[in-house]
Amino acid sequence: MFRFDDLKYLKVDLPEDILKLKFNGNFERAVKLIDFRLEKQIPKAMRVRLELEKEIITTIKGEYTYSFEQAFKKMQDNIKDFTEEELIKLQEEGHADWILVDGNVKFNDSFYDSLVKTRTDLEARLINKQETTHERQFIDDNVKDMKENGGASYFIHLTTSVKVKKEAERIGEKIKVHMPLPIDCQQSNIKIVKTTPEANFIAPEDYPQRTAYFETVLTEDQEFSVEYTYENHLKYYNPDSSAVASSQPVFCTEELEPHIMFTPYIKELAQEIIVDETNPLIKARKIYDYITQNVKYSYMRAYSTIINIPEYAALNLKGDCGVQSLLFITLCRCVGIPAKWQSGLAVTPYKIGPHDWAQFYIEPFGWLYCDPSFGGGALRNRNIEKWNFYFGNLDPFRMIANSEFQHEFNPPKKYWRHDPYDNQVGECEYEDRSIRREEYTVSYQLTDIHKI
Repeated sequence: MFRFDDLKYLKVDLPEDILKLKFNGNFERAVKLIDFRLEKQIPKAMRVRLELEKEIITTIKGEYTYSFEQAFKKMQDNIKDFTEEELIKLQEEGHADWILVDGNVKFNDSFYDSLVKTRTDLEARLINKQETTHERQFIDDNVKDMKENGGASYFIHLTTSVKVKKEAERIGEKIKVHMPLPIDCQQSNIKIVKTTPEANFIAPEDYPQRTAYFETVLTEDQEFSVEYTYENHLKYYNPDSSAVASSQPVFCTEELEPHIMFTPYIKELAQEIIVDETNPLIKARKIYDYITQNVKYSYMRAYSTIINIPEYAALNLKGDCGVQSLLFITLCRCVGIPAKWQSGLAVTPYKIGPHDWAQFYIEPFGWLYCDPSFGGGALRNRNIEKWNFYFGNLDPFRMIANSEFQHEFNPPKKYWRHDPYDNQVGECEYEDRSIRREEYTVSYQLTDIHKI
């Protein structure tokens, strides 16, 4: 059974012999050694850490499926005149995520999509080019609109659905499903139009990781869906550093094990970024600039497989939206600036998908927004106006389901969560085990989005 509070034990180091096997990709022998140690009398902290590691190994094995030859073929089939030397260089430079499995290189399932999204040189060589201009223009226009009109408000009508894949269906058995719902924040007038089947429980609007909970007997091809409407109201902020109050609050400045931790490297990095700056708004901007200028956007493996997410970003200088946001939050807290998490979906007429970002608090302005990945993307595209916008501001094209990182569901999930820290796509489980992320599909249907 998954005990949510046990996540703190991820900060405990693995024994050296297990660590060697893990990094060589010898997962079978690593699990054997873990089981051998679990049979002995060992401290609780080590016992829980080893139990968690077994879950991590199970997850990570399913995320790296491309051999070098398969990865090369994938690139050759989609990128004009792609060479083997290019793939080796992308691997060596850390652009293509890989691990060793039994001594052989295996690339992450998302390596191709990540490369195409983040490397304009590869995108330009696509054999079948993807059209992203309309979505980018839609968001760019909103930046100008919010600056000119002092904000923006949108109505959104959305349905999200979850369906267990055929190979994982256990028809006639009890299934439990947790699906994210909009929370009360910058969103308001939230209405649950319909749940299919009827949800057993819907968490309160102010619950930090809000869900609709289903518990039923699974039928063939059954789909679980939540349909809802809400309004997003956002002001435009252009905070003046000279107006910052001399006294600042200290809430949301603490550590949160095992990720938001002030490790020696995080402390050194924070100090190097802010130097002798004392104004909290300028300090936050320095942190934002460092991340957007130095941390490459990259799709990630499951967060549950990363032992310290902010430090991963700081050490490897790469990460997706959530990884970059957690680094921003951790560095802000490390220098005394209140910062916290928000996440859910990015929703436009052109695309819907999971997204994470951050908030930080500066008196007298209150809670401001920070989206390092959108800001970093704008900087890569030389859109300085948009880069500046995402420090302090957020677009209204979001569905916010989570206001806290690493928070339990209501009601709790019994087994290991695919993502113990966040919830954007939902979680499922049978009576005897969790349903893994690769065993179910998630889909979205946008009925309406219009400016209010």
